[in-house]
Amino acid sequence: MEKRVAFVTGAGRGMGREISLTLAKQDMTIIVTDVNMENAEETVSRVHNLGGEAYAVYCDVTSLESVQQAVEKAMSHTSQIDVLVNNAGWDKIEPFLKSEPSTWQTIIAINLMGQIHTCKEILPKMIESGYGKVINIASDSGRVGSSGEAVYSAAKGGIITLTKTLAREMARHKINVNCIAPGPADTPLFQEIGTYNEGIAAALTKAIPFRRLAEPSDIANAVRFFASDESSYITGQTLSVSGGLTMV
Repeated sequence: MEKRVAFVTGAGRGMGREISLTLAKQDMTIIVTDVNMENAEETVSRVHNLGGEAYAVYCDVTSLESVQQAVEKAMSHTSQIDVLVNNAGWDKIEPFLKSEPSTWQTIIAINLMGQIHTCKEILPKMIESGYGKVINIASDSGRVGSSGEAVYSAAKGGIITLTKTLAREMARHKINVNCIAPGPADTPLFQEIGTYNEGIAAALTKAIPFRRLAEPSDIANAVRFFASDESSYITGQTLSVSGGLTMV
């Protein structure tokens, strides 16, 4: 089987870095994209330490033009993109009535429009090659809501329905489109968010049946499955990886 190429957004740290390393262990070439090139280069270095192949590419998912340039750069390295992992995300926890339009716009631009942009640019490449796996990272907040995350939940809910629609449209091309909905995970982003609400990690841990936050590897392992040929007959699905916090 030819070596597959995975384009991972927000791959400079946290969950995106772990996803990159996990897929690299499956002998995939990784296009490590991020707005922070120092972080992206560090992820590439770690892939190289595993004996894998990776390239750092700047990509601001909020800009369609930036995504187009990133895809062009990626194709210059590898000439193909087989797997798209839409991992880039951002949030700010606060009561909806205290939130500001500028925050809404940023959350929607990164979490919803970012995935629309990458799908718009990369799906045609997959159709042309006759192979493709898209794994969108949503959130369980997009399924059941989450206090302090109204707009984020709305954006992630949009990703879940985007996934289902694209899965229907791409099925004729034999392209799988699936979604992972993580629960609270112990990532740098979560640690930053936690500063807005002291004690949030402890409260969530108590509410999770497994009594721990997700590790980035928990999410990465789910991505690995959807990126593999073992999931070839699965499309349009949303998999919660939440330790039982939600059971939908």
